[in-house]
Amino acid sequence: MYRFLLSRQWVILTLIALVLIPVMVELGFWQLHRHENRVAQNQRISDALNADPVPAEKLTSPGHEVPKEDLYRRVSAKGTFDARHEVVVRRRTNSDDAVGFHVLTPFALHDGKILLVNRGWIPADGPQTAFPKIPAPPKGEITVTGRLMADETSAASGIKDVRGLPDRQIMLISSGQQADALGKEVLGGYVELSSPEAKSGSPELIGEPDHSSIGAHMAYAVQWWLFAAGVPIGWVVLVRRERRDRAAAAEATAPEATPAAV
Repeated sequence: MYRFLLSRQWVILTLIALVLIPVMVELGFWQLHRHENRVAQNQRISDALNADPVPAEKLTSPGHEVPKEDLYRRVSAKGTFDARHEVVVRRRTNSDDAVGFHVLTPFALHDGKILLVNRGWIPADGPQTAFPKIPAPPKGEITVTGRLMADETSAASGIKDVRGLPDRQIMLISSGQQADALGKEVLGGYVELSSPEAKSGSPELIGEPDHSSIGAHMAYAVQWWLFAAGVPIGWVVLVRRERRDRAAAAEATAPEATPAAV
């Protein structure tokens, strides 16, 4: 009745089904782990943003690589902005996806070290080769507060670190590169400014990272598991259809019985 299952075609089909089931189950768990990681990451960012600010030098130092657990931590520092050595980071977008620059200003601390402060976004309203007009930072000694960020790399950001750019323009924020340019000790990473906000509204402060969206990973996990459950069901349906079709074909080709002689 089911001898057709030993045919080459059905053996291959059955083996494929047996391979697909664990593969799909594993893909479901992979998506589940991505969902769990996203939830944990959102919680970590939320905790960092809601924590009280700590002095920047407690979390970073010259040559320090900011670890994942310290990203977005609120830090503060007291010092003065050095607008003379300000640079801009090219091809950055704001919340409306308009292209412009990020303004990176050295912030001199009491001990002579430098903290890099990303003061926010300005539009690219002139030629790319010209240094844009930037609203001046506050003068005198002030206290800044912001989110601690790691040095940018091409591997992490996908942005190529182009050389030979116009004067005072960069592609990536690197405390090491800025330390070489300034000839001073620069704290590792940089700070996205959150306070004080520019009175003119420019530079436009960088918004907080999204830590509410969890994506569709859980839905994808359930989808893969449903696919895995559907494979054996589909296999059974195909087997029963094949058996029914073979029985009908055999019945159609069977010779009619001749009546017995009287």
